[in-house]
Amino acid sequence: MDSRYDISLNPLSLSLSLLLARSLARISGSASPTLGEQKRWEGGQRQASDANAGEFGFDAQTKSNGMGRGTCSYTVSIKTSCSSPRFTRDAISLAFGDVYHNEVYAPRLDDPASRAFERCSTDTFRISGPCGGRTCYLYLFRSGRDGWTPDSVKVYYRPGDSRSVVTFFYNVPIPSGVWYGFDLCHGSSVPSLLPLAAAAI
Repeated sequence: MDSRYDISLNPLSLSLSLLLARSLARISGSASPTLGEQKRWEGGQRQASDANAGEFGFDAQTKSNGMGRGTCSYTVSIKTSCSSPRFTRDAISLAFGDVYHNEVYAPRLDDPASRAFERCSTDTFRISGPCGGRTCYLYLFRSGRDGWTPDSVKVYYRPGDSRSVVTFFYNVPIPSGVWYGFDLCHGSSVPSLLPLAAAAI
């Protein structure tokens, strides 16, 4: 089953805590991020849109250091693993960005009523936000008891251009209550926890 969703974004500045965390991780050269501090993305609220279309709009966020100019469209396809539960009630959020810290944050992509994130399915989200470069980091946040498992996440930073896709392969259960993903901006291809633990979403 494939699903499509639209997400609208409001520009905000990149949080100082994220910059500090990444700087400290680079300075320490640590390959194993630590937990304990809180990562806080001040989030927007989810809004229902056209109920007849079976799609949802989201008041999500974009964080930028000001390098991104204009508005661009991103397409994000999230494939759920065939080893995932049949359906999920887990809260699922997404954050991704480029080497210049132009960041997109989309809270609560999940919705059991829409049949999003069912086993072996692919859900596609179209996101408008400030223009940035090639996506090099992506984190997922899962909160709940169902144990949703992503297979892969594809980000197209120029929709329609197959050369612009970046794929992040998971295919493992992700921990609940923390941001878990990849930072390819600095050469690592191993999934990890974000250096700062996530605050409740």
